[in-house]
Amino acid sequence: MRALDAVAVRQWADACVRSLDANREDIDRINVFPVPDGDTGTNLLQTMRSALDNLLRTPVDSVGGALAALARGALAGARGNSGVILSQVLRGLAEAAQGASTATGASLRRALLRADELATAAVSEPVPGTVLSVLGAAAAAARDCGSDELGDVVTAAAGAGADALADTPRQLAVLARAGVVDAGGRGLVVLLDALAAVITGQAVAPAPAGPPVPRDALTTAREAGSPEFEYEVMYLLDGVAGDPGAERLKVVLGALGDCVSVVGDGAGLWTVHVHCNDIGAAVEAGVEAGRPHRITVARFADQVEAQASRFTRERAVVVLVDGPGAVELFRSEGAVVLDTGGPVTAADVLAVLTGTRARHVTVLPGGPELREPLDDAVAQACAAGQDVVVVPTFSPVQALAALAVHSPSRRAGDDVVAMAEAAAATRRGEVAVSGREAITWVGRCSPGDLLGMVDGEVVLIEPGSADVGALACRLVDRMLASGGELVTVLLGRGAPSGIGRVLEDHLRVAHPEVELAAYAGGQPDAILVVGVE
Repeated sequence: MRALDAVAVRQWADACVRSLDANREDIDRINVFPVPDGDTGTNLLQTMRSALDNLLRTPVDSVGGALAALARGALAGARGNSGVILSQVLRGLAEAAQGASTATGASLRRALLRADELATAAVSEPVPGTVLSVLGAAAAAARDCGSDELGDVVTAAAGAGADALADTPRQLAVLARAGVVDAGGRGLVVLLDALAAVITGQAVAPAPAGPPVPRDALTTAREAGSPEFEYEVMYLLDGVAGDPGAERLKVVLGALGDCVSVVGDGAGLWTVHVHCNDIGAAVEAGVEAGRPHRITVARFADQVEAQASRFTRERAVVVLVDGPGAVELFRSEGAVVLDTGGPVTAADVLAVLTGTRARHVTVLPGGPELREPLDDAVAQACAAGQDVVVVPTFSPVQALAALAVHSPSRRAGDDVVAMAEAAAATRRGEVAVSGREAITWVGRCSPGDLLGMVDGEVVLIEPGSADVGALACRLVDRMLASGGELVTVLLGRGAPSGIGRVLEDHLRVAHPEVELAAYAGGQPDAILVVGVE
């Protein structure tokens, strides 16, 4: 390959995910610095998956655009120190290729040097013998390569990275005691090898995994002179007053703990990472600097204990649903909820599944739109030894019906069958506003028309000026024509005031034997979501 283009970047990103997936357990196993939490391989894989997900969702036709999409996705989904550093490596590659349709050997040389600069700046106290040493060696080899051919530059960089990785135990005593190489550096070599394979068409021999890690090495105390901090706090941040605001936040966080990084994507989004004991103060510092979101907190002691006992409970139910009212409703019923109101990646779903710490997880999707990331996350969780089953639910009302019959006292398999039967026995309906002109089973609808739907098919159409309450009553009558004992209604964000009372009064007269349960759902895309059991 003479030049790297957008297609090649996608091939590389896909190869990185597959290679990190294959090497994840080995990288986790050798993770002993800065804390022996055994998650570097997992963090790198989840971060790279987030990067690839964003690239696949972003239309690009240049190498600069493709690398920028990777960098932004990695920053948004960065996990742990290693994920933050990876996001900055990708940002450096993107900045060096900005505006270019393809990247030559000289371009790759500049990109690796910029990646080295940004990754080093992201770490508050760089330590020799880590991923930064490997990246620095790769960038230096690319700089000193006597050829501008793309294949020669990437081969030199990958080879120097592998040599630097082998040298990490001589630079860091904790690695030498454990008899391993640096885990983050091993992950970076995996990425460089994947890039070399895409460009040259020749597979690179994998770096050696090293001997098994002694148990006492996995509990080695953190190196350096700072006191031990029990928690890792991470969040995304926007609304920051540029680089000066980021530097002020670094100073504040530096007074709270160590391993501080505040790094951005160059377009206004920042990711923050710190090890500390005062979680509240770390988050408050972010509030003062901008708008923190996607806040995650991990306790290192818990992570170490999880290596010996990964699962802390037998069962959990995970619900994927949007709308603030629906989210709180499911949480009040004991479910673990992933709010799908914003973009959701496979990494987000996987984090929720593994975060339950449950041996058996039943997933209730509130709609069909998340099938692809859900399938990917479930496959990864099952491959890692977690028992995850998805009950087919195509509406939050079907998920509610399934959750209502959930019983932890039953065998896991029997419980899943009961939940699936309850969901299948629930007819689903919806009142929504048409967003486009279309031909339906009952005629043509125009933008702004009110639609009554049953099981995904339009059965009623009214002008936008029609009475929503009257349409809802007609829809419920239609759904009850074949019988029913309970009508469940979730009120969307656009539901008219008092519509719950209208339905209640109608059912009291037309169907006195039927019970009504109405909740504030807050769904943005539906006026009402109706279930009949």
